[in-house]
Amino acid sequence: MRVRHLSLALLLAASMSGGAARADTESDRLREALRSATAQARQLEDQRTALQAKVAAADHEIAAAKAQADAAKAETRQIEKQHREAVDDFNKRLAERDETLEKWKSAYEEAATVARTKDAERAKFEGEATAFKASTKSCEAKNTQLISAGREILKRYRSLTLGDAFVTSEPLTGLGRVGVQNFLQDSGDKLLDQKATP
Repeated sequence: MRVRHLSLALLLAASMSGGAARADTESDRLREALRSATAQARQLEDQRTALQAKVAAADHEIAAAKAQADAAKAETRQIEKQHREAVDDFNKRLAERDETLEKWKSAYEEAATVARTKDAERAKFEGEATAFKASTKSCEAKNTQLISAGREILKRYRSLTLGDAFVTSEPLTGLGRVGVQNFLQDSGDKLLDQKATP
């Protein structure tokens, strides 16, 4: 619109100037100015269109990064739930073992009062109790390592920033995504390594 108004004003100014020859050169000059203004307007429109496309692409990348961050949060919640279930299961089995150990101690005390023929049976119970104590210590050590792995996962999750999410979705090299996948694999391996065996 401004280009049209400018051109009309320039043409009007040219028509009001004196002399035909002078009008032609003034008209040529105005035409050239109009061409130049039109070319600049087109160039600016092209630049505006390109910038709008870049903004749309950036918005799309941000949305994709947010979706990935949300998926990572959901996965972390699932891992935390599995960790809690594993700890609960471990504590339940530990309580059962303690109860069994108490029963064996009681049986051992009864066996001590029995004749010498029962000594072999008493020794057997003692050996089993020792094995269960060692197993319990091993389970406690694994539980400590499970808690450490869980805290490491939580620390990584809490330190996640929008920049980290953007780096993980960087489509050119994919290095950020590989790093996240490696971390998740390592964390999964650490959790599985600490699984208690009966």
